Amino acid sequence: MKCKICHTNTKILRDNLTKEIYEICSHCEAISLQDKFIVTKKREKAQYENHNNNFESRGYVEMFEKFLDYFWQNLDKNATNALDFGSGPGPVLAQIMKNRALHVDTYDKFYQPKELYKDKKYDLITSTEVFEHLQNPFDTLCLFKKHLKKGGLIAIMTLFHDNNEENFWKWWYRRDPTHILFYTPKTFEVIADMCGLKMLKCDDRRIVVLTF
Repeated sequence: MKCKICHTNTKILRDNLTKEIYEICSHCEAISLQDKFIVTKKREKAQYENHNNNFESRGYVEMFEKFLDYFWQNLDKNATNALDFGSGPGPVLAQIMKNRALHVDTYDKFYQPKELYKDKKYDLITSTEVFEHLQNPFDTLCLFKKHLKKGGLIAIMTLFHDNNEENFWKWWYRRDPTHILFYTPKTFEVIADMCGLKMLKCDDRRIVVLTF
């Protein structure tokens, strides 16, 4: 099998309990669930409906504040607009960015499917807890670049795996049935290079910031 991202040969990982099959790439370190095990769009949306993330959840809000704080000093001081890609049913992050004086467009394939970003370019594109759901992150990242102003930032949040197979089987993050692709910082370095982007900074846990 070939890696979905860099097309290098992959190694098969089998879950003896669920019978799910993953593929791990020795080059970009991506771990992907084979397509035949990916849940339907209906099942995916039903999983999202179980989430209860809003401004009433202080921990949820603080997570986003810390996310923005991580790269805010790198944002152009004259930045005016942002796109929150994969905003979910309650666009909490978008509102926090509005509170920081940015105009924010939102997109979500289920909850805000109108492509407001068409014919626009942004100073900042955020995508939090989205990339683990994507079958083709390369196309998504190239889309981001198309709509990013020169020198703008792409800030992504997902949870990185530690490149240890034994730990992967015990990892709570993979147990979400809608999580189908897992990354390390190296994975994003490879995808960014393929898209003509570069990594500006990474916290080695869950945040990566790209630019060009």
